[in-house]
Amino acid sequence: MSRTLLLGLDGATFTLLDRLIEDGLMPFTKQLVERGVRAPLMSTPCPLTPPAWTSMMTGRGPGEHGIFDFTLTKEVERNRISARMTTARDVQSETIWSIVGRSGKKSGILNFPVTFLSRPFNGYLVPGYVTPRVLRTSVHPRELWDEISNLPGFDAKDVAWDMDVGMAPLDSQRMAAEDLIGWVEYLKRKDAGWHAVARYLLEQTPCDLVAVVFEGVDRLQHMTWDLIGPESPLPGVGSTEQKLRDHCYSYFRSLDKRIEDLCTVAGPSARVFIASDHGFGSTHEIFYVNAWLARNGYLCWKEGAGIDTSGRLTTGSLRQFYESIDWARTVAYASTATSNGIYLRVANNAGDAGLPPERYNEVRLEIMRRLRAYTDRAGSPVVTKIVTREEAFPGKAMDQAPDLTLTLRDGGFVSIFDSDDIVKPRPEIKGTHRAEGIFIANGHDIVAGRELGPLSILDVAPTLLYSLELSIPENLEGACVAEIFAPDYLRSHPIRFCEPTHDPEDEVLDKVGGDMDRAEEEVVLDRLKALGYMQ
Repeated sequence: MSRTLLLGLDGATFTLLDRLIEDGLMPFTKQLVERGVRAPLMSTPCPLTPPAWTSMMTGRGPGEHGIFDFTLTKEVERNRISARMTTARDVQSETIWSIVGRSGKKSGILNFPVTFLSRPFNGYLVPGYVTPRVLRTSVHPRELWDEISNLPGFDAKDVAWDMDVGMAPLDSQRMAAEDLIGWVEYLKRKDAGWHAVARYLLEQTPCDLVAVVFEGVDRLQHMTWDLIGPESPLPGVGSTEQKLRDHCYSYFRSLDKRIEDLCTVAGPSARVFIASDHGFGSTHEIFYVNAWLARNGYLCWKEGAGIDTSGRLTTGSLRQFYESIDWARTVAYASTATSNGIYLRVANNAGDAGLPPERYNEVRLEIMRRLRAYTDRAGSPVVTKIVTREEAFPGKAMDQAPDLTLTLRDGGFVSIFDSDDIVKPRPEIKGTHRAEGIFIANGHDIVAGRELGPLSILDVAPTLLYSLELSIPENLEGACVAEIFAPDYLRSHPIRFCEPTHDPEDEVLDKVGGDMDRAEEEVVLDRLKALGYMQ
């Protein structure tokens, strides 16, 4: 059996990687592509980190696994809306590491979102998107912390989400030169920590599957797309802009070396998969969806609610947003920017605010029609696609999904705050998510030099299971990408299927570290806000 290594590059896109490879900045990644398989990897209906990585590692869509956003929003009492960070206890589908563990094999899972409060399994886990305290108390098994905390290159403050580390550059829309250089170096240190743990698992444990997410690609692109994206103008030789761009490129050089090192440690018989949760592109404008809903009579602001007049999205926190809405008179709202979704409130009980149930379909269709008809001052439509929850998120968790999911003409996220205008140009081009991510496969019994058409993010889990010589549960929504494997190997190792995945609700949650407290959630939410999420 071949050891399997999954390297997750958050937000990686061939739009940028191909240019970096062509310019000689990522020579090892170039070898992986040329001697293996590459394909676009299509993300979830809203290409967002938590639902996308969860889909990749369960082989089920958000309508089944129940993760739609960074936060879970609910009406905690009449006319009061609350939100908390999503955790592993919210995942309603079995993960690949649980499936692998039930087969008697071990996995090492590092820095994946929505893995805090993970269920016990046969292997090792260090959760991503948590504060240093939560990181220390939530590794699985508990003794793993003592083994990794003193590894060279590992620093909990860099690896975790610490408000005091790496935040200064994010406070401004356009970084000063020294801040950008510091930001890139911080991202390198963060990657170094996760690289150290992944290397340890490969060298010191009997893991059959090691999977690690390097999040720096996404973070760097969010903050510096105007410097490194394909639309950025070529700066003059020796200019400050060129020096800053070169420093951004140094991140990708270091990432390439980390990829090479982990592949070398995994050994010549290993199979290596590189995948991203979504791609990246440019966004030029801001669409204030709740301002639009308010002007069309579906949402009401409280008196004194803040209005964004600058286009720089500095209007407050997510909790302040919830407090700025008159919920008694609101029937439709967008809860976060990141889901690009609109929720309709239905009055299921007498005295509840919201729509009478019999008017739900009528009002939903009305909102869709009006949004499609909405144009900017030049007469150009702003919303290019709208899908219902039934279309986008079929499954047992569909009722938790947005009632409508929007795609904007420039591919950006909406703003949830009020504004003096519905559409505004951004002060500068920003980087944002696109549906088309990356997939690369290389190694033992993987064919060489093949480029495939678009794959689904749901195909990764069954492909990893096949690589581990395991049967594929019959209820996975994705399919094993058989074309990447050598014909002789496929003949001698036919794809096998087995009983459906197990219901996670039947398992006991590991609450060793307890919940994040409110202050710790605020740290993570503030970091996400600074990167352009949440508002």
